[in-house]
Amino acid sequence: MSSSSVLRLLLLAAIWGGSFLFMRICATVLSPAVMIEARVGLAALFLLFVSFWLKKNISLINHWRHFLIIGLLNTALPFLLFAWSAQVLTASMLSILNATAPIWGVLISVLLKQSTLSIRSSMGLICGTAGVILLVGLDQVSFQEGAPLAIMAALGAALSYGVASIYARSVTNVSPFDNAHGSMWAATLLVIPLIPFSPTNNLPGVDILLAVVLLGVLCTGVAYLLYFKLIADIGAPSALTVTFLIPVFGILWGHLILDETVGWHTVIGTLLVVVGTALVTGFSWVNLAKVWREQRA
Repeated sequence: MSSSSVLRLLLLAAIWGGSFLFMRICATVLSPAVMIEARVGLAALFLLFVSFWLKKNISLINHWRHFLIIGLLNTALPFLLFAWSAQVLTASMLSILNATAPIWGVLISVLLKQSTLSIRSSMGLICGTAGVILLVGLDQVSFQEGAPLAIMAALGAALSYGVASIYARSVTNVSPFDNAHGSMWAATLLVIPLIPFSPTNNLPGVDILLAVVLLGVLCTGVAYLLYFKLIADIGAPSALTVTFLIPVFGILWGHLILDETVGWHTVIGTLLVVVGTALVTGFSWVNLAKVWREQRA
């Protein structure tokens, strides 16, 4: 892996970790539907501009059913659930719960009998579950009003990502860029009907508007481009390392900017979730190191 790829990987983890920070900030004023409509709408417009700039031809009509499905499962639904949870949960907890998505994906695959549960995967499920229980059981936020439902919603968002990953494996004739662009437009259409039932009572200030723009353009549009660039340069297995880095930055931004408390249970819970995810997905740092050495040779 080149130094530029390492920088892109760290930058992507920092950006995606920051998305939970911005959602937490926006949740104080904007309703979940308004926040997410702004996020996916800005991301769709940004990716449209990029497609014009790169002279990409995108067939939104030919794959409209696929874009609606992936836009619902991988964008609209999880974004809305995380935005709703952000009204109660900290950015740190949101980023850690988000890291359970690969675990859900493997568990669903086993339930659908698309794969078998190995000893390694079983250990990963136990480890990841223990991490969530430790985090949720000892974090003071968990005892606030509405916290149990918010935690369930955040786990539901991670579950939705897992379902989306299973579905995405069955569709191989759509490019990653088209998936990102099409899913953002689909999510924009899907969230619009919810806005009248989730109005924003207060006018957002400059800080909230800036957070929304960063959430849509930086944490969604730019992040997708960075991710696809990483996949093209180093391959999907190496790009997967971003999953393990996102909670680190989510906790860091929450602590530095929102003064969120980082207790021992936060650190250990995060490690358990990350290790559990690595075990479940079959990720190996040793194999990754071999790939890096081969690429540099």
